[in-house]
Amino acid sequence: MQQVVVPQGLDDQRRLGPDWAAWLDSLARLTAQVADEWALDLDGPVWHGYCSLVAAVRTEAGRPAVLKLSYPGDDESEHEALALQHWAGRGTVQLLRADPHRRALLLERLHTEDLSTLDYIEAAEVVGGLYARIHRPALPQLRTITSYVAQWLDDLAGLPRDGLLPRRLVEQTLHLGRALVDDPDSTGTLVHGDLHDHNVLAGHRESWTVIDPKPMSGDPHYEPAPMLWNRWDEIVGPDLRILLRRRFHTLVDTAELDEDRARDWVVVRTMLNASWTVQDNQRPGRALTESDREWITRCITIVKAVQD
Repeated sequence: MQQVVVPQGLDDQRRLGPDWAAWLDSLARLTAQVADEWALDLDGPVWHGYCSLVAAVRTEAGRPAVLKLSYPGDDESEHEALALQHWAGRGTVQLLRADPHRRALLLERLHTEDLSTLDYIEAAEVVGGLYARIHRPALPQLRTITSYVAQWLDDLAGLPRDGLLPRRLVEQTLHLGRALVDDPDSTGTLVHGDLHDHNVLAGHRESWTVIDPKPMSGDPHYEPAPMLWNRWDEIVGPDLRILLRRRFHTLVDTAELDEDRARDWVVVRTMLNASWTVQDNQRPGRALTESDREWITRCITIVKAVQD
């Protein structure tokens, strides 16, 4: 297999520190090593996510596939192979081979078409149907959602009250989040963690196939939030809040979720997302950008919309 070129968008992550830089420096060589061991040939384009490289390959038997290598410091994807093996291709991308130590996965190749090609509400119906297929009893190796959320809430509580995040919404988030962390029903289910339009691709075995899980032991009601902060440009306008509420209720109704519990998780997850932008801008040399302000506004708009 010829050596891949690391895409610029992924290589830009070396700004995150020496561990990232070391992994990126080794990535082309690592990809070639795994491909050689698994008898793979480069067979098309190379894509990337926030912390992974994905190369189109063909196996020795001629089967089209993709080789995915992820940054080893990303604990959210640590058990991706385990979860995919457990799902066994039922609603999710099929795992063909894995080397968890090197965070290397060989996966079935899907189409590049994702759910953003469907109507905004129709896509929510698809995802709502997929929830039921992938939500199963959690594997014992998985980290719990509550262990993450408890720390994130502590970080939120420690932020200065400088007006970037409305105090009322911060206090509501802390109240709801701590109640959810203390609730035993907030763990025990295998959840995807980042299921949205761009993480569902058209497939060969099934019409729509889930990819890129961040598997955790959690609560099915944790899932809807990413579906609300994606595809934003399509819905900006006078009907924004109406469309957000329609999508939220479509997810809840299709998946037969409890509306109040799903709403609480949307508030908590979305406000925590906004808080991470605030935290990033507390680092030396950082200044709040227009994009940061737009993201914070988006998060606040979602939280208000689902509670209207």
